[in-house]
Amino acid sequence: MTVSGPGTPEPRPTIPGASSAEQLRKEGNELFKCGDYEGALTAYTQALDLGATPQDRAVLHRNRAACHLKLEEYEKAETEASKAIDKDGGDVKALYRRSQALEKLGRLDQAVLDLQRCVSLEPKNKVFQEALRSIGGQIQEKVRYMSSTDAKVEQMFQILLDPDEKGTEKKQKASQNLVVLAREDAGAEKIFRNNGVQLLQRLLDTGETDLMLAALRTLVGICSEHQSRTVATLSVLGTRRVVSILGVENQAVSLAACHLLQVMFDALREGVKKGFRGKEGAIIVEPGRELKVLITNLLELLTEVGVSGQGRDNALTLLIKMVPRKSPKDPDNSLTLWIIDQGLKKILQVGGSLQDPAGELAVTANSRMSASILLSKLFDDLKCDAERENFHRLCESYIKSWFEGQGLAGKLRAIQTVSCLLQGPCDAGNRALELSGVMESVIALCASEQEEEQLVAVEALIHAAGKAKRASFITASGVSLLKDLYKRSEKDSIRIRALVGLCKLGSAGGTDFSMKQFAEGSTLKLAKQCRKWLCNEQIDAGTRRWAVEGLAYLTFDADVKEEFVEDGAALKALFQLSRSEERSVLFAVASALVNCTNSYDYEEPDPKMVELAKYAKQHVPEQHPKDKPSFVQVRVKKLLAAGVVSAMTCMVKTESPVLTNSCRELLSRVFLALVEEVEDRGVVVAQGGGKALIPLALEGTEVGQTKAAQALAKLTITSNPEMTFPGERIYEVVRPLVSLLHLDRSGLQNFEALMALTNLAGISERLQQKILKEKAVPMIEGYMFEEHEMLRRAATECMCNLAMNKEVQDLFEAEGNDRLKLLVLYSGEDDELLRRAAAGGLAMLTSARPSLCSRIPQVTTHWLEILQALLLSPNQELQHRGAVVVLNMVEASREIASTLMESEVLEILSVLAKGKEGPVARAAAACLVKAVEYGLIQPNQGAE
Repeated sequence: MTVSGPGTPEPRPTIPGASSAEQLRKEGNELFKCGDYEGALTAYTQALDLGATPQDRAVLHRNRAACHLKLEEYEKAETEASKAIDKDGGDVKALYRRSQALEKLGRLDQAVLDLQRCVSLEPKNKVFQEALRSIGGQIQEKVRYMSSTDAKVEQMFQILLDPDEKGTEKKQKASQNLVVLAREDAGAEKIFRNNGVQLLQRLLDTGETDLMLAALRTLVGICSEHQSRTVATLSVLGTRRVVSILGVENQAVSLAACHLLQVMFDALREGVKKGFRGKEGAIIVEPGRELKVLITNLLELLTEVGVSGQGRDNALTLLIKMVPRKSPKDPDNSLTLWIIDQGLKKILQVGGSLQDPAGELAVTANSRMSASILLSKLFDDLKCDAERENFHRLCESYIKSWFEGQGLAGKLRAIQTVSCLLQGPCDAGNRALELSGVMESVIALCASEQEEEQLVAVEALIHAAGKAKRASFITASGVSLLKDLYKRSEKDSIRIRALVGLCKLGSAGGTDFSMKQFAEGSTLKLAKQCRKWLCNEQIDAGTRRWAVEGLAYLTFDADVKEEFVEDGAALKALFQLSRSEERSVLFAVASALVNCTNSYDYEEPDPKMVELAKYAKQHVPEQHPKDKPSFVQVRVKKLLAAGVVSAMTCMVKTESPVLTNSCRELLSRVFLALVEEVEDRGVVVAQGGGKALIPLALEGTEVGQTKAAQALAKLTITSNPEMTFPGERIYEVVRPLVSLLHLDRSGLQNFEALMALTNLAGISERLQQKILKEKAVPMIEGYMFEEHEMLRRAATECMCNLAMNKEVQDLFEAEGNDRLKLLVLYSGEDDELLRRAAAGGLAMLTSARPSLCSRIPQVTTHWLEILQALLLSPNQELQHRGAVVVLNMVEASREIASTLMESEVLEILSVLAKGKEGPVARAAAACLVKAVEYGLIQPNQGAE
């Protein structure tokens, strides 16, 4: 008997309406045989709805089970087979199908029971017997594996928890094995079911770094993409306990806890999105509640005394990653609103904290910047004015609570909070500056005798200087104050900040050479002092960061740029600082590099508009003479020689929230400038630039992603992509390149993307598939119709390489399209490069799909002229491609061959066949031999 497809029921009495159900069942059977399992499923479902006897229903349910098996929907297959068995307990087909479904679901013990029942009902059925033997072997193997793994897990925990094994190699190996086992889902499940979480809790309780790291990394495997195990783990360990590990002093342990919490958050959030279903379909009660408990504990950790600065930073990093919506298209920002109501003041408390004073929260150099970024993300995630007004109200209420009635310490805290807002959601910062007495207090405290007070005030003044509402007030009141601080203060920490304030105000004209805030030579003096501080390793990194901030403003001036790139020691110090733990320096470093490479957006003004502006006595921006392309090229080469690419590669790798989308955009701009010249691209690739560009092209602002994608295109065009992007990385390049194929991108970006994709398409079939998967083919076809000859040619060359792919060949072979016509017509164009690409595509397609040969005469009446022109071309490559197309057409059909032999093509082929030995002569001779076979010509008319 057959057991693989739907069955035929035994004869039964006809009942009203049964003929329709019978017809539907037969239709379903036919659809099933044709491979249309979805259609068959629909037919069987409709038949069930018409009503039938229990025996009929059993047949329909088991037929539906067969469809679900084919569609790999094993849970549904089991359900349908069970319904059939409920109707008829002796239905061997249903029993067999249920056993197949259970086997696929991993429930071997249940599957074997069904198979044993099948064998007892049909003892001689070899299909059942073989299936039973196979599943029996699987069960034995699983038992052996399980018992072996159980023993191993137990043994590992015994070694790890044995006080006598402290620090031994045996213990280290056991911890590594445990982590490795947890990476596989089966291993993670085994650890989990063997009381693993409780045992891991004991490892965490030891306080030993190695054991804690092993426990946390094993928990990552247990919780990864598994909601039910995540909830159970949090229940056993306690959410508060897991979050508290973030706050330990040991940096490695804190980072490991941070990774675990990220994995837990992802598992819980995915569950919320998927309707409370985890990886194995386990139903969880309100994972959203667990999510809020986790976030609540993170917010509480922010303001706990005794928590390490590193732990506080990690908590902020998690909140930055976890809370805001990934896309504005997602309408739900309820989590952001809940965070603002529950925790905004806690975040402001970190942002407004003062370093080092007794009783204050422990913070690092990056804590306040991380708080600013989180506040900015929360503010940007708000959807309406009412939500933003609530944010402003809460911020202002918090600042007032410190500013009023809390004495000098309160005023300092309030001013520091305002600085935090100015670096994050600057709209909120500007509103805070307008509060009564805030700006006046900032000015007054700049003259304080206490260094800590001066530092807070000067930093606030610097951050306020760039904000439009206060810039004019500060320019009038602050410049003299900053100059006085710079000249008179004996403390470098104050002088350097005062200098940055002056730099910021002095760069108000940006790149406009005619807008100078200071006397001639002043900016060079300021820049020289910044470089001096930058190179002074005796000064702490936090203070030297301000020197980079100063240079980020001063390098708008081309004279400063020229001197800076000549100063090898300053460049070396800049790159070393970018790699340090002082992550808040990243944006300033990137800004300075953008200025030095002139990679900001700049458009040459229209000369006519300039004349009109002069006539109307309007200000006309002027470019510095040293910002011309020749100067920029020299600066780029000096930066490359100094090691800028390796420094930027390290910056891209950082996982700090300080690497914002704006910072990524700046780095993308610099990379694009570095690869502008072909001869510089090898250096960029050698120092890891290709690898660093991929994440920049996939994440960040739209402008940043576009710039990085264009830089990737330039590298892909002029270097071997397999060397530039080794291994699997080459496939990640395709999506950014395809993103450049849009009308809102420039013609140059379109062209470079097409050229790069052409290179990739010529490497392997897998890359061709990736290009197709990214839906690039319709866009490439669109560019084949472009008026611009270079775009048209590049698109045709790309299509020529893609023509090797079977799916693309199917597109050309499909009825009712002009793709083939376009290639034939382009093979007769004047542009030799376009002709070469089109003829190459034509040769490849006619070789792979002979059916296309008969369509060539149908697409244009000029087809013979085009082929003759190719055969007569002085270009050997064009001649060869033409000869291959003609040979393919001759071999495809006697009728086409007859038409060709009756034209001048015969004479041309005769001459070519007698010509110099080579691929053209061989192809021509093969055409004539085939024509002789057809009896179209006599042997003496052609070549031998």
